[in-house]
Amino acid sequence: MTNVLITGSSSGIGLEIAHFLEGDYKVFLSSRRASKCTNHFPLDLSNAKEEDFICLIEKAKEYFNSSVDVLVNCAGQYIYKEIEKTTSEEIEYLINLNYKAPYILSKLVISDMKKNGFGRIVNIGSISSIVGEANATLYSSTKASLLGLTKALALEAAPYGITVNQISPGFVKTPLNDILSDEEKQEVIDVTPQSRFIEPIEVAQLCKYLISDSAKGITGQNINLCAGLTLGC
Repeated sequence: MTNVLITGSSSGIGLEIAHFLEGDYKVFLSSRRASKCTNHFPLDLSNAKEEDFICLIEKAKEYFNSSVDVLVNCAGQYIYKEIEKTTSEEIEYLINLNYKAPYILSKLVISDMKKNGFGRIVNIGSISSIVGEANATLYSSTKASLLGLTKALALEAAPYGITVNQISPGFVKTPLNDILSDEEKQEVIDVTPQSRFIEPIEVAQLCKYLISDSAKGITGQNINLCAGLTLGC
């Protein structure tokens, strides 16, 4: 059975992906929240040191009794604030969580994937990395960095049977968007061509396809799952 490590798995998209893959894949989870599950390792990726990342990978491999075949980098956070109001702490926090953590985890699993001649890395990005978002410059730029990692690593890993892709959702019906008022949520619906939020299950279904053998020819790609939001009015 294929072994999958998912970060940010305690809520929202990560939790949905975990539920959707269980049964068909052997899944190991990581999130900030503690859990009594044997397939879970608590780790706050925003302030983790490299030895913490190494420990996470070792715990996953111990659970699998094998290597990590698939890495889903789902942990992330959103900050909505004008650029001049962002703090040094917020800058470090979002860079660490949205970009540095996926980079280090990819670095730690890639050797085994190359050795095995198989691997899948799926990064959960955002359409803000493609079109930009006013008052979310920090978020947009960290997700754009993640897309750069996706494309460059896909080229580097392609000769080894490894694919690296990014799913960039638009507004998804998750706790991350609870910060929006009812009026703001209606504004989102009004500017989205399909007049709706994306459901987390849609991201999970796409993720499952990208890690399947059917998608072995897809690598270095960014897929905007946004109900048409990137198309404009």
